[in-house]
Amino acid sequence: MEEQNKPGEITKKDLRKVFWRSFTLQGSFTYERMQALGYLYSLIPLLIKLYPNSKERAEAYQRHLAFFNTTPAVSSFIMGISGAMEQKNAKEKENFDKTTINNIKVALMGPLAGIGDSFFWGTFRVIAAGIGISLASDGNMLGPILFLVLYNVPHFLARYYGTFVGFNKGTDLLDKIQEKGQFEKISLSASVLGLIVIGAMTGTLIDLSTPLSFSMQGSEVNLQDTLDEIMPKMIPLGLTLFILYLLKKSVKVNYIMLGIIVIGIVSSVLGIF
Repeated sequence: MEEQNKPGEITKKDLRKVFWRSFTLQGSFTYERMQALGYLYSLIPLLIKLYPNSKERAEAYQRHLAFFNTTPAVSSFIMGISGAMEQKNAKEKENFDKTTINNIKVALMGPLAGIGDSFFWGTFRVIAAGIGISLASDGNMLGPILFLVLYNVPHFLARYYGTFVGFNKGTDLLDKIQEKGQFEKISLSASVLGLIVIGAMTGTLIDLSTPLSFSMQGSEVNLQDTLDEIMPKMIPLGLTLFILYLLKKSVKVNYIMLGIIVIGIVSSVLGIF
């Protein structure tokens, strides 16, 4: 790794180029091959160094134009593994099966997407957004700044170290995880944590209550207080579940938003919510 001038050897400098280029993963997103162009662009510095022969380099380019799609934050880990396998192929051309390079990519896309989505989209983003929105709603300028920091620090660390871990230890680590069947457990744990966080955010960020009250046996009963005794934040939860039901029924988002606005205005005029 430290021999910067040794031909055909991938250095830390080369891997840093892959790391920075990985941020362009979705810069040329297509529905035919998803992130394939961005994936190839990220690996080009390695492929140029490994394959001075233009024909071999073109074959490598073609390999990495195959369909690819995963969570961007964990993509550099797979890129590191691809780089290690390409280096092995360049050194052992006669004894290395080139088809395994894409086979590994395909095998990793789904499991890592599940883990990455659970942690980065379902957990870090939601927590960071919740904290940022809470501060921003009070007029605190730290809200958007804190959101960007809380989400992007683990994101950057995962991308940076994922590149090096994937290149240096990714293949061995993959074998160990698959042997122990840990992919499913890690993904399930992350999903459960993400759902817990989202559930908590529903109660704290959706501010919806009713001022309705009625008389019962000569005493005034506040409907909101009664609902809170049964289950706190029942109305926000009910609204969230109703919107989820509409989405599952393929109701267009624009219609749902318009309906929320109309119902909000009418219910406010009538004093319902």
